[in-house]
This record gives sequence, C-alpha cells and structure tokens, in this order.
Amino acid sequence: MQYSIEVNNQVEIYDINKVAKQASGAALLRVKNTVVLATVAREDTQVSEDFLPLTVQYIEKSYAAGKIPGGYVKRETKPGDFETLTSRIIDRSLRPLFPKGYAYPTQIVVMVLSCDPEVDLQVVALNAASVALYLSDIPVNAPVCGVRVGYIDNKFVINPSNSELKTSALDLYVAGVKDELLMIEMRSVATEKDEIVPIALDPMMDPNLGGGVIAMQDMNEFSEDLIVEAIAEAGKAILRASNAYEEAFSQHKKEDAQLELKPEIENESVAVYLNEFYKNDVKAAINQMAKSERASELTKIAKQILTDEVAQKEGWEEEVVSNVLAKFKKKIVREQIINEGVRADGRGLKEVRPISIETNILPNAHGSCLFTRGQTQALVVATLGTDGDAQMYDMLTEKGAVTDKFMFNYNFPGFSVGEASPLKAPGRRELGHGNLAKRALAPSIDVNSPYTIRLVSEILESNGSSSMASVCGGSLALRAAGVDTPKLVAGVAMGLIFEGDKHAVLTDIMGLEDHDGDMDFKVAGSKDGITALQMDIKLGGISLDVLKEALLQAREGRLHILNLMEKANENISVNEDILPKLELFSVDPGKIVDIIGQAGKTIKEIIEKFDVAIDLDREKGEVKIAGAQKSSVDAAKDYIIQIVSKDGGKGFGGKRGGKDGKPHKTPEFNIGDEFEGEVKSVVEFGAFIGLPGGVDGLLHISKIKTPLKAGDKVKVKISEQKGHKISLSLAQ
Repeated sequence: MQYSIEVNNQVEIYDINKVAKQASGAALLRVKNTVVLATVAREDTQVSEDFLPLTVQYIEKSYAAGKIPGGYVKRETKPGDFETLTSRIIDRSLRPLFPKGYAYPTQIVVMVLSCDPEVDLQVVALNAASVALYLSDIPVNAPVCGVRVGYIDNKFVINPSNSELKTSALDLYVAGVKDELLMIEMRSVATEKDEIVPIALDPMMDPNLGGGVIAMQDMNEFSEDLIVEAIAEAGKAILRASNAYEEAFSQHKKEDAQLELKPEIENESVAVYLNEFYKNDVKAAINQMAKSERASELTKIAKQILTDEVAQKEGWEEEVVSNVLAKFKKKIVREQIINEGVRADGRGLKEVRPISIETNILPNAHGSCLFTRGQTQALVVATLGTDGDAQMYDMLTEKGAVTDKFMFNYNFPGFSVGEASPLKAPGRRELGHGNLAKRALAPSIDVNSPYTIRLVSEILESNGSSSMASVCGGSLALRAAGVDTPKLVAGVAMGLIFEGDKHAVLTDIMGLEDHDGDMDFKVAGSKDGITALQMDIKLGGISLDVLKEALLQAREGRLHILNLMEKANENISVNEDILPKLELFSVDPGKIVDIIGQAGKTIKEIIEKFDVAIDLDREKGEVKIAGAQKSSVDAAKDYIIQIVSKDGGKGFGGKRGGKDGKPHKTPEFNIGDEFEGEVKSVVEFGAFIGLPGGVDGLLHISKIKTPLKAGDKVKVKISEQKGHKISLSLAQ
C-alpha cells in the first residue's frame, strides 16, 4: 500500500506492508531521491528492571550515495558522529510516546538506502521511524513529526533544502505530536556581511588597496521573541503533519498487542510510615543530594527502614520501599518550590550558584579555563592547529570529504559524580553534550579563521548542567589561547515544574531538579541573543507564554554569568611563547609556482630549513605559514617574499615596496662589493642582512664567527647573486 502525503514543503511517499513484514512495524519512505527504511521490533519478555529498554539505531549505507566505504575495511562499521547524534534525536522524540510501565526490549532501526543531497536526512529519518512505530502493535497512539525551520532573508522557511540551509541564519529542529512539543534543538549560524571601511595605505599591503568593502562576521544571535515565533511556526507544521499521518495510517495500525505493563509500585502504609518517622531524614537526604547527583543517601534510608520491626512484620520489599521513598522525595522537592519558592539547596528560583573562574592554569596548553559553578566543574582546554589538523569525515549529502576546523570534545569520567566506573569511549550522551557546546560557540569562531581549533572539556565534578559549564569555560579558553572571538558566550540550564494551575521556572538547575522536574532546557548565547537551545519536554504540551517566560528568565541568568566572565576575561594573560605562530599573507597568484619550485623542491626546502608548515591557495594567491616559533615563521615569510620579488615583483605583504608603495627591481651587485648592514632576522641556518635597495642577503651559519641577533650591525660582502637570491660572507 502506497501513500503520498504533501505536507510542510515536501512530498512524502510511504510504502507500508511491502518490506520487513516480520518486524512489529515498518515503513519505507521516499522524499525526492532519498529512500529510508524504518523498522520496529520488540521482544515478548519484559526486563526485570524498572525502565524503558529502547534502542534506536540510525545507519547510513554508503551505497545510498554511490560510494564505497573508505579505509581498510570496505563495509559500514562503527557509526559516525552524525549517525549517533541522529539516533539520539529520534530516541528523544519517540521515547515519551511509550506508555508507563512498558518494559519490553524494543529496537528501532532506520537505514538510509538512497540519498538525495538536497534532502534533510534527520527530518526524514524521524518521520519514517514515527510512522513505523505508529503502525506497530506497540500501544503508541499518535505519530510524531519532525520539522526543521530556517530563517532566510528575514523569513521563516519550513523544511529548507540542504543548500538553502547553508544560507540560513537559523537551524531549528522541532519534534512533536499534534499540538504538543517533545524536543527542540536550535543553533544560530554565523554569516559574513560586507562592511565599508577605510584601509590605511601600508607598503606591506597591495598598493592598489585604499579603502572599500571587507567581510565582517555576524553571529546572528536570536532574541527570545523571535525564537518563540520560530517555535510557533514549527508547532503549526507539526500539527498539520501529525493529522495527515493519522488520517492516512490509522486504518493500517496493527491491533495493540496484549502487553502486560508494569504497575506503579504503591504501598500506602509505607508512605504513611515514611511521613511519620522519616520525613526529617528525607529532607536531610535532599539537602545532601543538592550537593551531588548521587542518590546514595536515599538508599541508606531505604535500608534503615527495612531493618525496622514494622517493615519486617509487614514483609515490605526493598523495591517497594525505594519506589515510595523516591516519590516522597519528589513530592517534598516540588511542593517546597511551588509553595515556598525555595529550592532544596536554599536558593531562590532565579538564583545562580556561586561561580569561580581561573584561566591558563595549564602552563603548556595553548589556552585553558577552570570553570566552577556550584558543584559542577569543567576544565576546558583549547589547542590551535593548522589546516592539516582539521577533522575530516564523509557525509552522504556531500560529494567529497567534509573538513571541520572547529572541534569540541566532551568527556564525563565517573569520578565526576563519585562513581568508580571504568573510562571508556564517549557514548551518545557525551557526543550530544559536546555537540551542543560546539553549536553554542561556533558562531563566535571566525568563519575564515586560519587556525584549526580543538576544545576539550574535562568534567571534573557534576551536579547540574556540565554542558553549559563547558560552553562558559570554552568561550574563555578560546580567549586564553589568544583567539579573537567577537563576543563571549555563556550557557545556563533551566527547569520547569507544574503543579495544578501553578508553575515555577528554575534558573541553573541541579541534578535533583532535573530528575524531578517536568521540563529541562539549556540556553546559550551572548549578551545580544541566543546561539543555541536544547529542550526536552517530559509532560504534554507547553504554552508559548510559559516558554517565553522561561527564555526571558534564562536571559537574566545568562547575563549574570556573562558579567562574571567579562571580569575574568580582563585578567587573562595569554602565553604567547607557547602559542603556534601563523602568518597569512597574499602574493601575486602567478608567483605561487615559484614558491613550489620544480617538482616541489623549493617549498620542501623551505619547510625543512625553517621547520614550518605551508599551505598555498593558487587561486587567491594566499600563503599560510605555521610553526612553533615566531622567529622561524618570520624567517620563512621573508624567504618567500624574496622568492616572489624576483624580477622586481612585489609580494602583497612583502618588503620590496618604495615610499610610494610601488615595487622596484632587485638591485644588481658586483661580487666582492662590501656593505655594512643590519641583521634583520636570525634563523637556524644563518642570518638575513639588510642591503642597499631594500633587499636582504643571506649570511650562512658556516660563515658566522660570533653570535648575531636582530638589530646588530655587521660588515659583509657579496659572494654570489642569482636574481633576488643574494649570498654573503663576512668582510675582513
């Protein structure tokens, strides 16, 4: 059976009851030339634990884009970051649909079988998975829809194509069912804007440049009002699609299987006994839990109750006592917040925990920041590299390998929450938190940055949002590494609690409030607006008015944190000695071949002699030199400028210009001519000496008798001249 549904700017063609018929549910979805297969399978036996054993796997097949996997093993192996993050998005969107007490191992597999480079795979994957789940015999009674919203030419665009998304200032992904939102992810996208500025004439620059247009970067932060408007547009699109899916597929939904759902474990007598004899102990435990994400104090109380005479006579089981105790704790926490406006650790609803910031505490790291907020602590370290250090990865929607020059790695060791767990490869949570921090900070990184930048966040202590601490620490670590970001970026985690017709918005939530709240969301941005947002809604629906209230309260918290970060920024001392030196300058594009030399001989010689890395852009005439020492980079630059100045040429950024900014020819010297010149620079193989006519000659190390330094005067004579290359020896 095939259904064609035209909704939200795309035509979705579903084939059902055609493939994977032994799965509990399956759907084959085609959008343009993209084909995705989603299947749902479940076991017939429940797990003993009290949780939802759901596994979601999104898999991209290389043949979908006409590719053979790279590497030694020519088949799909470990999932890439995009696959893992997409699996996480699908999981977060579909998990809330399962009924309480459902404990059957369930697997949702989404495979990309054919890929159209213009189709958004994350939107298509979620919609296919949702329809497959809705068609299955699992008691899920409404289909979820995912939409992406762009902001192009000051207009919202629903489900933009991939090429359109690259021109958008907004990337908003929203999942929901009917009029209820379930999951939100948003990021702003930096763009270049042309700005007319005067450029002072400099003999080091192209003399033809006077003033004009240069590219400036716009971080494109979004205001709270505009974000709410965008989410409202997404909500309308979700409602349209959910209704369309339900109308098309409700008649094909399998009859719900007769599944036994685990009952909520209740025991009124345990609750009464707990309230009568252990209320103060629970409150004390809550205060302790306000300092740690661990629930060990509650475990101690449960074990104590089980040793009481009443518990032994009544035959109370540990599972029952622990369950009632957890609900009792949750009730106390929520009532105290709603009725008294006081949180478990004594804070007010809008109060941010104490913050301390230290920068560059690691002497040999390029940049570092130890950011501590309450009982959450992140050590974020910045490392600068060259183009060769960039992360390369394949994407089905791109023809060639994609190069990423900004990386953010997030690590969460067990000791950060007091657990003795083994260190292992990052899981979905770590990748998700790192991705959120990266999205928050990316707009503040120059899109044309000559550096490859890697940030690593080591979580040393956790009780509350360590991802937002990573954003704050990351922004300052960049500054500590000398990266000139236009604005600082901070993040804060927020919570929402609803009781009847009352609600409370919490700023800077801790682990206890995250667990017992109805909604948590993380907001990051600069003083001028939001750059990233992530939201998971645990209850059905939220009004846009409450959402706006929460975002405005988050802004207050963010500005408070940014003020503290600005003060810390003023005290940053950049360790220039250990930072890699990078020079970017332009030459006549026709001279690039001279730098390369025959069969690459010249550029190899430069790299070896000066111990630098060199990247050349033939079209733009750009030369990028990177090295560990400033003296080596400067010497390599001088050497290259000499090469491109042959026959009177000029290097944009060279030293061959006259007072009028115009180039002049290299003067001709006679062998044996003697001059007194100034040492311009000293390198490992010699020294460059300034000569009449604004040119330099090389005095080889073998001919130097006493140590020289820049600025010294030395008498030399011409021993050889080949065009612009001049060799010197010491004059007697």
